[in-house]
Amino acid sequence: MKADQATLHEFLDTSRQYRIPIYQRTYSWTEEQCDVLFNDILRIGSADENAKHFIGSIVYIEEGISQATREAPFVVIDGQQRLTTIMLLVEAIARFLESSSFVLEGYSPESLRDDYLFNPKYHNKKDLYHKLILTKTDQDTLLALINKEENMTLDPSKRILDNYEHFMTKVKEISSNDLQALCAGIYKLIIVDIALERSTDDPQLIFESLNSTGLELSKADLIRNYLLMGLEPDEQKQIYEGHWRRMEILFGQKAYSEQFDNFIRDYLTVKTDDIPKKDRVYHDFKLYAKPMIQEQGIEKVVADIGRFASHYCSLVLEQEKNPILAIALADLRDLKTDVVYPFLLKAYEDYSTDLLSLDDMVKIIRLVESYIFRRWVCGLNSRGYNYIFRDFLKAIDGENYLESVLAHFLLLPNNSRFPTDTEFIKHIKEHNLYNTRYRHYWLYRFENYNKKERISKGDYTVEHIMPQSENLPDEWKKSLGDNWRDVHQKWLHTLGNLTLTGYNPEYGNKSFAEKREMEGGFHESTLRLNKGLKDIEIWDEQAIADRADILAQQATNIWIYRLLSDETIDKYRPQSKSRGSIYTIDDHPFLVRDGITKKLFDEFRRKVKDIDSCVTEEFLKIYVAYKAETNFVDVIPKAKNLCLSLNIGINDIRDPKNIAIDVAGKRHWGNGDVEVHLRSSDEISYIMDLVRQAFDRQMENGSYTV
Repeated sequence: MKADQATLHEFLDTSRQYRIPIYQRTYSWTEEQCDVLFNDILRIGSADENAKHFIGSIVYIEEGISQATREAPFVVIDGQQRLTTIMLLVEAIARFLESSSFVLEGYSPESLRDDYLFNPKYHNKKDLYHKLILTKTDQDTLLALINKEENMTLDPSKRILDNYEHFMTKVKEISSNDLQALCAGIYKLIIVDIALERSTDDPQLIFESLNSTGLELSKADLIRNYLLMGLEPDEQKQIYEGHWRRMEILFGQKAYSEQFDNFIRDYLTVKTDDIPKKDRVYHDFKLYAKPMIQEQGIEKVVADIGRFASHYCSLVLEQEKNPILAIALADLRDLKTDVVYPFLLKAYEDYSTDLLSLDDMVKIIRLVESYIFRRWVCGLNSRGYNYIFRDFLKAIDGENYLESVLAHFLLLPNNSRFPTDTEFIKHIKEHNLYNTRYRHYWLYRFENYNKKERISKGDYTVEHIMPQSENLPDEWKKSLGDNWRDVHQKWLHTLGNLTLTGYNPEYGNKSFAEKREMEGGFHESTLRLNKGLKDIEIWDEQAIADRADILAQQATNIWIYRLLSDETIDKYRPQSKSRGSIYTIDDHPFLVRDGITKKLFDEFRRKVKDIDSCVTEEFLKIYVAYKAETNFVDVIPKAKNLCLSLNIGINDIRDPKNIAIDVAGKRHWGNGDVEVHLRSSDEISYIMDLVRQAFDRQMENGSYTV
C-alpha cells in the first residue's frame, strides 16, 4: 500500500480512468450531504490562497496491466460517493456558465470538464474518454448528463439526477463572486491517494474496514462485495449481470435500497432456521455462505439468492403474476406484519417447485392472515411473532403440507394461540374497529370476500351509521333512547355501526331515515356491507347489536379457523420428555420452604410473568428459566437470596446503582452474561427494571416490523 497527499485536481490530472467495480453500491449521497460538501467548498474557496480542505481518502487498485498505448484503469475501492458528487457539481457549474453571462477568471466550462470529467487524450476512444465509470444505471445517467444527451435512460438513477438538479439550483442562487470562490474551492480539495498493491494488499479486508465520511454500507453492499470482490473481472461480470443485476432490476432502485436488507435477513432465516440479529446479518451471511460456496460454487449460491429474491418480490413488492395469489397477498400486506415472510418465502419456494399446490398456498396465506387479524381483534400480544413464524420452518411436513401447517397453528401454546370462532366472535363485536390502522383493511375484506368484481381502496370512506358527533341531534337521541349517551359511547366505533359509503359528506349527522332514503342513501347502495339497512326502521342499540351478530358470523368465514381431528393433531404433537428430565418447583427446596427465598421468589415470579403474555416458565435442575422464545432471565435459588442470570451484555444494561456483575467468560449457572442478587423485597422494583431490559433487548434483536 502506498499513501500520498494530493489535491483532487492532481489526482485526476492524468489520463487514467477510475472505475467503480460492479460489486460496489450505487451512488447514495443525500441532498444534506451534498449541502455540507458545497458549503465546505465555498468556504475554502473564499479563504486565503493557501487554505485547503481535506475530503478523505480515495483507495484504488490497478485493474490490469498497462501498456505503452493504453493505461489500465484503476478500480476504486473507496471514494465513489465523493468523486461522483464533485463531478455532478462540476457539471452543474459548467452547464450554468454555458447558459449565463457570467465570466469567471481562470475557469471555463471546457477547462472544468477537462480537469474533472474527461480525459482529453482519449477524445477519440469512447471507452477511456470519461474519467469516472460508475455501475450500470448510475453510469448511464451520469454519461447522459455530462455528454448532454437529450434522451435519458428509461430507468435513470434518481440520486444522480436529484443531486445534479440540486446543485444547479444552488449554483443559480449564488453571486458571481461566490461562483468564483466555488470553482477555486474545488481546486483546493485535498485527498489521501492510497494505491493498493495487487500482490500484497487484500482489497476486501480494506473495503470492510474503511470508515469514510459517506453513508454506512448496507448489508446488500457488503454481501455483494463479499461475493464478487475476489473474483476475476470476467467472472465478476458474468455473475453480476447474470444474477445480481437482475435482482437490482427486479427490486427497482427504491425498493433495492429500502427492502433488500430485509430480504437478506428473511433469506438467512429460511436457510439457517435462525433469525439473524439486525447488526449481525452480514456476519451471519458469511458464516452461511462460505461452506455453501465451497460445496456448490459461487454461481449456484448467487442464483439461489436470486430465486428467493424473485419470491420476495412476489410476496412483498406486488409482483405476483397469478391473480388469485396476488389478491391473497395484497390482503395480507394490508396487515403490515413483515415477520411472516420467512415462513412464506419457504412456502413460496415449495409452491414454485410444485411441492405445494396453488390452492394450498392460498389457504396458507389466508390462515396466516386470519391468525394475525384474529389475535389483534382479541387483544392478544403480537410480540414474539418472529419466533412463532420461524418455527413453522421446522414444522412443515412436505408430504402433508397444509395439514402440518394447520396442526402447528393449533398446537401453539395458549399465549400464542389461534383464537377460536367463539373467542373471535365475542371480541369482534366489541372491539374498537375504527381508531386503528386496520379500519379500511377489515371493511374492504368484508366487501370483497369471494367477489370477482372487487372494489378498490379509496373508492369509499368509512361511515358511522350512528354519527360520531358528541352533539347528537335530538332525533338521534330519541332514536337511541333515554340512555343514548351510554349507547353512543359503547357502540360508536364497533362492528355493527360501521360501514362504507361514497356519500360521507352528504350523510353528515342526518337521521337514519334520511341516510336510508336520500339520493345515494342506504336503500340504493349496492355494497354488501349495506345489505339489509334499507329494511331497518329504527337505528337503535338493538339494531346495532343485531347487525354486529350477522357480520361477526360472516367474519368467521372471511378470517378462517380450521379444525383437525385429535388423531391428526396427535401426529404432530411434540413428544413429551421422559419423567427423568422433568422438574417442578418441588425440586427446589428453597422455593417451597418458608423463608426469605420463597417469599422473594413468589413476588418475583408474579412480576416477571406480568412483563408479557408470551413469557413462559420452566423449572430445570439447577435454576428456573423465564423465556420469551429463549431465556432472558434464569433464577438460581440460594439459601437467603435469588441469583438472577440476565441474558444481556454488561455494556448494554442501564444500571445506575452498579449492582450488575459481569460474568461473561466465567463459570456460572444460567444463560446470561450478567448476574444480580435479589436479597429483599425493597430491591424488586429496581431489579425488575434490569430484567425488563433483558427481555426488551431479546425482543428487539429478534424482531421485525409488526
